[in-house]
Amino acid sequence: MSETSTTLLVNGRVHSPTHPDATAMAVRGDVVAWLGGDDVGRDLFPGAEIEDLDGGFVAPGFVDSHIHLTATGLTLSGLDLRAVRSRAHCIQMVADYAAAHPGRPVWGHGWDESSWPENRPPDTADLDAVLGDRPAYLSRVDVHSALASTALRRLVADLPAAAGFAEDRPLTGDAHHLVRAVARDLLTPDQLVDAAAAALRAAAAAGVVAVHECAGPDIGGLDDWLRLRSLDHGVEVTGYWGEAVSTPERARALVEQTGARGLAGDLFVDGALGSRTAWLHEPYADAADRHGTCYLDPDAIEAHVRACTEAEVTAGFHVIGDAAVTAVVTAFERVVAQLGPVAVARCGHRLEHLEMVTPEQAAQLGQWGVIASVQPNFDALWGGTGGMYARRLGAQRGGQLNPLALLASQGVPLALGSDAPVTGLDPWASVRAAVNHHTPGSAISARAAFAAATRGGWRAAGVHDGKTGTLVPGAPASYAVWDAGPLDVHAPRDAVARWSTDPRARVPALPRLGPTDALPRCRRTVHRGAVIHG
Repeated sequence: MSETSTTLLVNGRVHSPTHPDATAMAVRGDVVAWLGGDDVGRDLFPGAEIEDLDGGFVAPGFVDSHIHLTATGLTLSGLDLRAVRSRAHCIQMVADYAAAHPGRPVWGHGWDESSWPENRPPDTADLDAVLGDRPAYLSRVDVHSALASTALRRLVADLPAAAGFAEDRPLTGDAHHLVRAVARDLLTPDQLVDAAAAALRAAAAAGVVAVHECAGPDIGGLDDWLRLRSLDHGVEVTGYWGEAVSTPERARALVEQTGARGLAGDLFVDGALGSRTAWLHEPYADAADRHGTCYLDPDAIEAHVRACTEAEVTAGFHVIGDAAVTAVVTAFERVVAQLGPVAVARCGHRLEHLEMVTPEQAAQLGQWGVIASVQPNFDALWGGTGGMYARRLGAQRGGQLNPLALLASQGVPLALGSDAPVTGLDPWASVRAAVNHHTPGSAISARAAFAAATRGGWRAAGVHDGKTGTLVPGAPASYAVWDAGPLDVHAPRDAVARWSTDPRARVPALPRLGPTDALPRCRRTVHRGAVIHG
């Protein structure tokens, strides 16, 4: 390739494991060609196009390892209820949105009654009072329950017979999936395409170069996933299809039909703690008659793991509650006993969320090479003594959730994701949340968190070349340029400890990630040499 096809980035701060002091990086085509100092770079590449970064921080592009693109786009462009602070505020926002969009069905997301003074969501009558005969679907922040107006409920045949139906309360389980599917069908194909494209643009603007779309029959359906696959956007989309199988033949056929990376992602074993649908051994602290919901029985879990392992296809599940985790770990244990640990480990099976896991279970998962796709922002939003976890489970159980350090210590590979639209599309916020965990001893270092948010995502998707997700010569030119403040060589696990800034550590520096530090702002995102933002 000719010298003129080389771009030399100078006057920057480059995050590279092989060149921790680099201030310049040469990109030739879609590959990182060189790293080092500015003057050396100018001598080595005299005909290169020079880009002065003016002190910008250059780092590998992020990978969001759990996302729902269409739902994220609908939230970005539609009725976002995540900022609602009371029941009355929620009803008013719905009324205002409906008035501003006459004649259209209302699709909203993000309400969370656990933080409201009333601790109670609106009921069906509240929606009908402001919407009249308008269909409305309003998902809770965890998307495991939803409010639905009477007009939408009437469109769903036999809804009262579905599991999870309630006349005046939010719908869960099968009832929720039924109304969600009907509400989605009320949106036009153009609306859905525009929403997914908006989510991809937002991801690129956040320094994300690749995402793991968690699709499935109960998420957006096959049509939605096929639309996503056909979108021409620079953000790389790897899909996982959440549908259970019982034979290796069916596993292979479903992967071929969908084009998914594996039969994993949001294959629901249970629901979510906020909706009290996560499956627990002991009842909820604030609902003594409820243990959550099992959506996939243990025999089906085991059959799915076995079938996928025999087909050498990645399997995985959405799993949150401790009873759900136990069912999944037991299933893996039985398949390992039958097929052997090597057969299981080579498939790169993965578990999403994995919020309630014991040390013994973490050790087993580490031995079997099972990947944990985790969302540190869950702890940032709901952890702590006054958070939703403590209210749902009590302080003792609530303080044991999302044990990132435990998983890492037992050799469980970590990949960070947002679960957008559940949490925002901000990978630096995820890294900071992992570093500043509410529970002492559950945080991981900034280096470990950043690795899990970059190359960890590539490894979770089966890329094991040792270069992708880093900035080293020969690696794909997938990076972002950030406006960032002072850098630190590393962040200790204890969020209140002093930050080390000793340059002799020979460790690539990262932005400061204390609880009050401003997060970096993305100037430009590049994936495989192509600018996708900025």
